[in-house]
Amino acid sequence: MEINIIIAIITFLAGGALVWLAINYVFKSRFDKIIADAEKTAEALKQSKLLEVKETFLNLKAEQEKQVAGRNSKLQSAEAKLKQRELAMNQKNEDLQRKNNELDNARENLAAQLEHVERKKAELDKLKNKQVEQLEVISSLSAEEAKERLIESLKEEAKTQAASYINEIVEEAKMTANKEAKRIVVQSIQRVATETAIENSITVFNIESDEIKGRIIGREGRNIRALEAATGIEIVVDDTPEAIVLSGFDPVRREIARLALHQLVQDGRIHPPRIEEIVARVRKQVEEEIVETGKRTVIDLGVHGLHPELVRMIGKMKYRSSYGQNLLQHARETANLCAIMASELGLNTKKARRAGLLHDIGKVPDDEPELPHALLGMKLCEKYKEKPDICNAIGAHHDEIEMQTLLAPIVQVCDAISGARPGARREIVEAYLKRLNDLEQLALSYPGVVKTYAIQAGRELRVIVGAEKIDDKATESLSTEIAKKIQDEMTYPGQVKITVIRETRAVSYAK
Repeated sequence: MEINIIIAIITFLAGGALVWLAINYVFKSRFDKIIADAEKTAEALKQSKLLEVKETFLNLKAEQEKQVAGRNSKLQSAEAKLKQRELAMNQKNEDLQRKNNELDNARENLAAQLEHVERKKAELDKLKNKQVEQLEVISSLSAEEAKERLIESLKEEAKTQAASYINEIVEEAKMTANKEAKRIVVQSIQRVATETAIENSITVFNIESDEIKGRIIGREGRNIRALEAATGIEIVVDDTPEAIVLSGFDPVRREIARLALHQLVQDGRIHPPRIEEIVARVRKQVEEEIVETGKRTVIDLGVHGLHPELVRMIGKMKYRSSYGQNLLQHARETANLCAIMASELGLNTKKARRAGLLHDIGKVPDDEPELPHALLGMKLCEKYKEKPDICNAIGAHHDEIEMQTLLAPIVQVCDAISGARPGARREIVEAYLKRLNDLEQLALSYPGVVKTYAIQAGRELRVIVGAEKIDDKATESLSTEIAKKIQDEMTYPGQVKITVIRETRAVSYAK
């Protein structure tokens, strides 16, 4: 039994060994094949990489040879240029040496010629002295005496001829100057032909239907009163179909009232607070429009470097008139006339145009000092760093100061040409506007007065006072005092109604 077990074990082990040998043989053959394939693949990869390396090396070598060839070519070109420069320098040196030699020869010849001239001069001096001595013997006069007599006779003859010649020149100059001045003035007037604009004191505001008139008037007239108080313009609502008349002597106020009415009608909300809000907004818009008008004017005329405040004052000229003539149009026309006349006389046209544009700037200041507008304009221009000749031309165009440059008479003449031609101005309108302005200034001089508006062609003066400064009782005495002062100091047709308005407001906000 034990023997059988041992035999079985031996047989099992022998079979396992055979299996292991078989497996080992199979795997070894496969490993050998894999190793052989890997060696072949490695050899092929090695050959491929060697070929790539060789190709890269050849490419780099070719590129390097190309660069070397390019550098050699540049070096050869530089050497050729250098040789050419050396040849040119050698040629220049030879030319310079030849010129130096020629110059030395010329100097030697010139020295010889100068020596010859000096000899001839000495001989001439001797001959001249000899002849002078002979003349002195013949005339029994010395050379100095003869020279003095000759000079005296020549002086008398020259004075006579010069006086005659001067008289002829003066007469001819007078005739020519008179003729030339007429030609320049006529040509300047012909080249600057602008329309004659007459300012009115009313503006017609057109509306779509008469129903809007009731909304503008408001309950018990509160809207129209608020609008008149805010703008200082009389609002005339009558039977004229689809029209409302805005009456006032100040064009700026009329424009503010017109624009405010336009916005209120478009918006539809018409009540006192809204009216005051719209008027304040429109007043700001008009100020911006004034600045824009000034900028456009100076750009159109080619006047540069003006102070912004002067530009704003030029824009204000659009809403001012001088004896019925629009002030901005008059200033532009005067500027163009000055430029043309300066060009004809050969003077600086830019300065002439600048002086012509600014000559009436004293008519539109923010305050109203007691100075003629020419002197006020000169002081304003001096304040804003304008040149002295420009300031003098502005201040002298009405002969308040002495003219110092040729710009001053040109500005004076062109101002007269623009303002004195038939139909350019109306004295009546100017006097009327001055009377209304004096009315407002008179009432404004009283303490406690906030605003004053002359309306109804000067037949009524509305005075708005501060409620915290004047009480109801004082308003009556103020009205009487103003009326008495107007009677004593002013001349006016008919009668003037003085209305003093005192209004108290209480404003609160719900938050």
